[in-house]
Amino acid sequence: MTETIPERLAIVRMRISQAAKRSGRDPDDVTLVVVTKTWPADVVIDAYEAGIRHFGENRAEELASKRSKVEEVLGRDSGIIWHLIGALQSRKTTLAADYADRFHALDRLKVATRLSRRLEDTEKQLPVFLEVNISGEISKAGFDCWQWEDDEEQRKKLQKVATTIQELPGLQPRGLMTMAPWLADKDRLRDIFRRTYRLSTWLDETLLSGSWSSLSMGMSDDFEMAVEEGATHVRIGRAILGPRG
Repeated sequence: MTETIPERLAIVRMRISQAAKRSGRDPDDVTLVVVTKTWPADVVIDAYEAGIRHFGENRAEELASKRSKVEEVLGRDSGIIWHLIGALQSRKTTLAADYADRFHALDRLKVATRLSRRLEDTEKQLPVFLEVNISGEISKAGFDCWQWEDDEEQRKKLQKVATTIQELPGLQPRGLMTMAPWLADKDRLRDIFRRTYRLSTWLDETLLSGSWSSLSMGMSDDFEMAVEEGATHVRIGRAILGPRG
């Protein structure tokens, strides 16, 4: 018998709770973002009725279209928080600024500057996460931090970027986001999550801002490990919505 969204959701929430407790954390400190990319608006509404309030989309145009469709049914005061979790092209910053409630993949100052201009025009505040490349994979986006512990230049560059972001109108720094390798073993995954947590702690202490403590990391196959290593936001699709097709 195929599990329903409420059943899968209950299982994932239990696993998040257990992972948090194993590391001495409060499960309520972990935000579950359900990734609905390529799923129709009807599925978002079904998930909403199951109790989900945080939804993640990879593309700004899909987020804009889907948000509009969902709001036609649920209204603008449904309590949904829309997270843009994928890379953003600079020419689509207006869509992101207008339709996203959170942005997890800020990986270029050009994008940050254009977002800020639009946000200033609309008098909106957008919480953002800086995307960092901890694995060192060429295919991964994000600011290079794969040798941050030993490479002073990498630390200086990230510190400069973070300082600039803090000063841009409309942007509210929240923390860091990272993508773990798809085919890494458990030890490698844990090391990446742990190093991202340490980087977040270092950045927060260095800038004395209290603005960089959140961590967006972990997906359907590795979210428990990410929670154990400090994730405050996990991005989960398949484990709750099921396989596509």
